[in-house]
Amino acid sequence: MKIIDVSTTQVFYPDVQPVKHGTSKFSRKHSDQLFVHLKTDEGIEGLGIGEAPPGARAVVENGLRDILIGSDPFDIERLWSEMFWRINTYGRTGIALRALSAVDIGLWDLKAKALSQPLYKLLGGYTESILVYGSSGWTSFTEEELLSSLTKFVELGFVGVKMKVGKDFGNSEREDIDRVAAVRNSIGNDVALYVDANGAYRAKQAIYLAKEYENYQIGWFEEPVIADDIYGLAQVKNSIPIPVATGENEFTRHGFKELMSRDAVDIVQPDVGRVGGVTEWMKIAQLADSFNLQVASHCLQFVHIHLACSTPNFKILESLDMDNTTGDIWYTEVPQVQMGKLSPFPDRPGLGLELDPYAMEKWSVQS
Repeated sequence: MKIIDVSTTQVFYPDVQPVKHGTSKFSRKHSDQLFVHLKTDEGIEGLGIGEAPPGARAVVENGLRDILIGSDPFDIERLWSEMFWRINTYGRTGIALRALSAVDIGLWDLKAKALSQPLYKLLGGYTESILVYGSSGWTSFTEEELLSSLTKFVELGFVGVKMKVGKDFGNSEREDIDRVAAVRNSIGNDVALYVDANGAYRAKQAIYLAKEYENYQIGWFEEPVIADDIYGLAQVKNSIPIPVATGENEFTRHGFKELMSRDAVDIVQPDVGRVGGVTEWMKIAQLADSFNLQVASHCLQFVHIHLACSTPNFKILESLDMDNTTGDIWYTEVPQVQMGKLSPFPDRPGLGLELDPYAMEKWSVQS
């Protein structure tokens, strides 16, 4: 089997509720996605899914395509290495690695389809379903909107919810505390509550606020400080009883090795769309296991569900409100939460996802 064509589709959906987190200057008012199509001479096509920052599509089409054409799609480790070293001088983190991630996801989808296996089975098949938490509660929401967004998840049977803190770049401490208290009072004591500062606080500020958040049974404190401040992150992690979660802004296993070896993380959060795809995500999860740490996902739930169900030290899957909205638009069908858990389609090979032709035509962005 050989890859004979590589193409991309970028989609842009303008009708989502404007949202902000603690370190957002402007509201996000849209949702977009990059899809990579890997066609083979045997008629099997892999679907890559990734983020669509400016330039990512160009990296796939102009920087990676020639490596893939004519290659055996089963040679994933070789292709990953060649793509990584191609982008190394201009993008071993950031946009270029996001592009590589989307391609790698497509290669794994293709391989699983060729072997007539759901991806989670091909990767190891540890479990058939995984716990899910609902992610919303943006800092731009009024308190009424905040409570409404999170209680909806509880009503649907989610076992946990996550809200944003660090409002106004960490300059609204009293409001952060009051909002956390309001959410806990609204959802009750039997639902896990996670808080995410998106790097808005400084280390001692985060330690002080964690002591306040302790009163509300917080499951983890996510990105309390900016991702580059590993020293500060370790300081927070080793000063508070609440587990510290981080990793969505880290890239490759090398970056995660620093977090773990410097004792700066309790819950490891690699994003399959950023770290280098399925290939690198699984290595990071195994590295975390060697440190006796759990992993949790960040966004891209319909890809992460397969990785989660293949990983013994996986904790819980993130289900982002915006991803739920666009998932129903981009795909003909997606897995649905039942009894607080999500399961991959057991009888569909690969990722088990099929793009909706109408949505691709209506919302596609021309290159």
